[in-house]
Amino acid sequence: MRPDFYARAGKRLLDLGLSLLLLPVLLPVIALSWAATKAQGGPGFYAHSRIGQHGRVFRCYKIRTMLPDSERILHEHLRANPQAAEEWALNRKLRHDPRVTRLGRFLRRTSLDELPQILNVLRGEMSLVGPRPITAEELDYYAPAPATYLDQRPGVTGPWQVHGRLDGCYSTRVRLDRAYRRDMSLAVDLDLIWRTALTLVRPTGC
Repeated sequence: MRPDFYARAGKRLLDLGLSLLLLPVLLPVIALSWAATKAQGGPGFYAHSRIGQHGRVFRCYKIRTMLPDSERILHEHLRANPQAAEEWALNRKLRHDPRVTRLGRFLRRTSLDELPQILNVLRGEMSLVGPRPITAEELDYYAPAPATYLDQRPGVTGPWQVHGRLDGCYSTRVRLDRAYRRDMSLAVDLDLIWRTALTLVRPTGC
């Protein structure tokens, strides 16, 4: 399959075909994860605004992994812990995040929290493979070449999720997204999807 055809049409066909094929398997897992989270109090699903292809804003769906008052907890934690504030400014994530519940840590390690994003894929807001969805303020990390992110649909999985997740450095994430944009192909996407599926057996996420 020619790279230009794959980027224009083949990738979307893969998204639709594989998502519809997987839907009967994923729906029971999503329902069970939602019910377990809901039983702990608070909503089972979480939706947050993310930047999509060409700058379009969309609601990205996940199973909730954090405490309901997560924003307050994060603000107080960063104010009281300068090292955590520095880590957050550098990576936009924390290795020891006080907002994440015990069940949430399991869902993140296995990537089960991201399964509801299959709805975003079916709606055309995301792809199965692509850059990790970002907020508007995170787009600054892609300067001076925001097209590295904006030219693509964000992905349920992608090169950073597979190859750089344990690194934690945002510059590594941008470098991997740039390389993926250049090398995108059916073979690359199938390889990343396969490697992501292995995390359900050998969880390594965080």
